[in-house]
Amino acid sequence: MIQLGRAIVLALGLLLFVESLSGEAQQVKRPAPSLRVPDERIIPEGPLGESIRLGKKVLIQTQIYARAYIGNGLNCSSCHLNAGTKPFASPWVGLWGVFPEYRARNGRVNALQERINDCFERSMNGKPLPPDGDEMHGILSYIWWLSRNVPTGVEVRGRGFARIKVPQPPDPARGEALYLEKCANCHGADGQGRSGPSGEYLFPALWGANSFNIGAGMARLSTAAAFTKANMPLGQDNTLTDQDAFDIAAYFTRQPRPDFAAKFRDWPKGDRPSDAPY
Repeated sequence: MIQLGRAIVLALGLLLFVESLSGEAQQVKRPAPSLRVPDERIIPEGPLGESIRLGKKVLIQTQIYARAYIGNGLNCSSCHLNAGTKPFASPWVGLWGVFPEYRARNGRVNALQERINDCFERSMNGKPLPPDGDEMHGILSYIWWLSRNVPTGVEVRGRGFARIKVPQPPDPARGEALYLEKCANCHGADGQGRSGPSGEYLFPALWGANSFNIGAGMARLSTAAAFTKANMPLGQDNTLTDQDAFDIAAYFTRQPRPDFAAKFRDWPKGDRPSDAPY
């Protein structure tokens, strides 16, 4: 009888183990949810709603609402298109539930606040926001609100940038010709962007003093190519070939741009990617 009881326990244990593996397999195979943006009409009234609205302003009008913390001519939405809601343009939708997150570049787990300030130091060529300031609270509130329909720990379809592979070695000379044909109308033949009547940037600078520094993710060839492929020319997504995108990126990422003084701290565990510019 004792042996029979042990056999039953073992059988039940094996069944539960198999079911758990099956559940894990189903989780792995489950497709990422589509990126859905909440309706702004449901932003709450009161202090929370005010913080959400301020956060959006900081992110799309960074030159106005966080001028003291940036060192170039960009807005956060220069890369995070459509106020951080466009798939494969590093959207903010769903980010609330995936942080904290390990990052190889600094070799440790990052909180969302740290990741935001990392962008201010690199992509905006500036300095960190005060962690307890209205600007940071507003950005966090806006990302929280954008993520309200995404389960915790789940990445939406279109997070980050698309992954593409170059068929042939990137050709920056061909990229220059393509840039002048496809990109210069908005970003200028000199890569310095286009400004509006009040001096505001309509299209961001891709190199030079008003662009991102060498520590930014966009300074990496693979990231720049993926962004270009999925989002450029503006309004003509995915009309470039993978080769075109890599050639254009190989051209503009090699142009002069600001240095990043703290670059010596990056990839402390020795896993520096091959396309890092330093």
